[in-house]
Amino acid sequence: MADWTPRGAHLIAGEWVGGGDTFRSSPAHGDAHEFSVGTTALVERAAEAAEAAFPAYAATSRDERAAFLERIADEIDSRGAAITRIGSSESGLPETRLEGERGRTTGQLRLFASHIRKGDYLDRRVDAALPERKPAPRPEIRMMQQPVGPVAVFGASNFPLAFSVAGGDTASALAAGCPVVVKGHSAHPGTGEIVAEAIAAAVAATGMPAGVFSLIQGGRREVGEALVTHPLIRAVGFTGSLGGGRALYDLCAARPDPIPFFGELGSVNPMFLLPEALSARGAAIAEGWAGSLTLGAGQFCTNPGISVVIGGDAAEAFAGAATAALERVTAQTMLTDGIASAYRAGRDRVAAATGVQALLTTTCDLRNATPYLYRVSGDDWLENHILGEEVFGPLGLIVTVRDAAQMLAVAQSLQGQLTATLHLDAGDHALAQRLLPVLSRKAGRLIANGYPTGVEVCDAMVHGGPYPASTNFGATSVGTLSIRRWLRPVAWQDMPEALLPDDLR
Repeated sequence: MADWTPRGAHLIAGEWVGGGDTFRSSPAHGDAHEFSVGTTALVERAAEAAEAAFPAYAATSRDERAAFLERIADEIDSRGAAITRIGSSESGLPETRLEGERGRTTGQLRLFASHIRKGDYLDRRVDAALPERKPAPRPEIRMMQQPVGPVAVFGASNFPLAFSVAGGDTASALAAGCPVVVKGHSAHPGTGEIVAEAIAAAVAATGMPAGVFSLIQGGRREVGEALVTHPLIRAVGFTGSLGGGRALYDLCAARPDPIPFFGELGSVNPMFLLPEALSARGAAIAEGWAGSLTLGAGQFCTNPGISVVIGGDAAEAFAGAATAALERVTAQTMLTDGIASAYRAGRDRVAAATGVQALLTTTCDLRNATPYLYRVSGDDWLENHILGEEVFGPLGLIVTVRDAAQMLAVAQSLQGQLTATLHLDAGDHALAQRLLPVLSRKAGRLIANGYPTGVEVCDAMVHGGPYPASTNFGATSVGTLSIRRWLRPVAWQDMPEALLPDDLR
């Protein structure tokens, strides 16, 4: 299917719908294509179809849903060459990156299939009746997690596959038994459409209700607003900017019937370089930091934008090594013109802040990104909270603190983060023990002697954190625990066995 051409349409409950206004894609290279613009009327159709499909889909067995997820993965793989071609064209990402991301996407689907077959996620509990208990008997109570209903998912700009149409939010929601309505991202509409074709083929092959999945292509802001405020939508998954995510979160909270909004909004992912590790291997850490900072043009929500060091000769050597490593990095294509423009604006914001010194300045224009490196004192960092805001791209900031006490103060000043990293050797453990209680309250994932880019999809992963890293500190958007977002506990009291759900008997 390498010669696949987009339809330019939406997929609403198994039917491809076009017409009306269109927008033109902006590929990094290759041909642009016309796509229909989403509308509130399409949101209405998709939400109603999802609600109509919910009772039957929620009643499917775990084996049936697992087979459905595996069939989606197979259908995506069968379109692999076409997905790579159009995905690379639209996003500018290398073909090897797209192929790896496709493997992650299908791997997530298959992981959730395995996860729901085991049934542990249901968290089944049974308290037997105690009819002779005094002073009052106890009824039999059984509890199990149940799917919440139709879920809205917003495609992410920086992951055309793994966080978009059939990404982690969609996979976990379908695994839970929830129909999904996706609002595709306008940065990669062709990629979204071909993945939607794969899901539609899996729906047909496994006999699932047509309304279990719909894709509404991007376009106007009111489409997203209509989706999160539609009374039939029961939860929302979002990966994107703080501003856009917060606006949608507020809409969900302001509904007559508020619903949960699970937004992953990014962070600066600070690294703390403790003294012995900095002295022993500062140059190697600097090389690793440069590689992580510039991976994918820095367009990862786990991009480690901040390094905190205690001032001295080792800190100076680290800054020099980081500068040298970043100087060797050439320009990379960013995902969209808008992201490239926002990167330059973030660069200007950091450069203009009080006390900031430039260590490496480059020239980037149009859709290109080159790395920047700056340094600031711990005093100036603590006085200027704007330096703790995410810059989406390959920009690094070294915060040079006076001593361990000020390093701790910097940790305490942080907003919520997806990750926090400690580079340490054995002699640094005492300082690490002071930092970890603070950082464990700030971040969802704590890393030792590594780099945060690269989020493993597994049972123990947490990809979330306190606000503004995410809008729900108790959730993750990666790993099998992410299914909990689309479930709610229901208790059955003294219910006849024949009326219980099959999984609770």
